[in-house]
Amino acid sequence: MASKRPGETYRGEVLSLPLSQDGQVSVYVWPLRILNIKGIGYGGPTIGVDVGNEEIVRFDCHDTPGHWHRGGYDKLGSPGNSHVDFPDDVDRVNIQVDWALSQIKDNGKAFLEEADHSEAGKLLDPAMVRSAIDRIKAHVDANADLRPQAIAENLVQAT
Repeated sequence: MASKRPGETYRGEVLSLPLSQDGQVSVYVWPLRILNIKGIGYGGPTIGVDVGNEEIVRFDCHDTPGHWHRGGYDKLGSPGNSHVDFPDDVDRVNIQVDWALSQIKDNGKAFLEEADHSEAGKLLDPAMVRSAIDRIKAHVDANADLRPQAIAENLVQAT
């Protein structure tokens, strides 16, 4: 699950769901993860895929500048080693969440293989992936008020 770094704040309940029958591959979402970079607060849902206790891919749906991490987030050490900007037209939280979930559904196995977890990729259960994605989306939607509250409290910059 998401590695908590100094200065980060989390709001809402984390939801973690299995993507494989053995539970080794899972997906999680924090409805609101707030991080402070050079005095500016960024925040939104963070969605990730784990194998065991290792985070493989993470999507930080923070509006502009949202981004994601691939290649084995935990394995690569510094977040900068795995950082990828969202495509230019994927610039709002709701669009980023939908894009992230479609990436997990369509490219989950490839993400795991890229991070040297080919065996875990073979364990992905398509029905479990679809069910988990629906539940993650519903959880994000149910907590959609957290980001505006954080903006009102000047914890997150409005973009």
